[in-house]
Amino acid sequence: MSIVRRNGEEPVIRRKMFGGEGEAEMHVILKAPEEMYGKGRVFNRVVLAPGAEVAWHVHHGDGECYYVLKGEGTYSDNGNIITMRPGDMSFVGDGEGHSMKNNGSEDLEMIALILYV
Repeated sequence: MSIVRRNGEEPVIRRKMFGGEGEAEMHVILKAPEEMYGKGRVFNRVVLAPGAEVAWHVHHGDGECYYVLKGEGTYSDNGNIITMRPGDMSFVGDGEGHSMKNNGSEDLEMIALILYV
């Protein structure tokens, strides 16, 4: 399999995440499961406008990594509150929970990758 997807050609999904405030704008990097060899279900660049969030959720049968590209967010790592900035990475495994909220004045951009255990 070989894929080249130019900037602006990626599918974009906008939705409220787990009942949180605002919407997440998800730019699909790889389509799951077919472009991920069935090993995961999300590989997206996520944009959260000021005040938007990916609300608290627990992972079952998978784990998720966030890698912050731009902006600043308030991250809950199993209830431990951390400020995340560009270059910071987080990972929660199977049975663990997290959330991310943009409390800043500019868009928060991050990579989200969910892999199956």
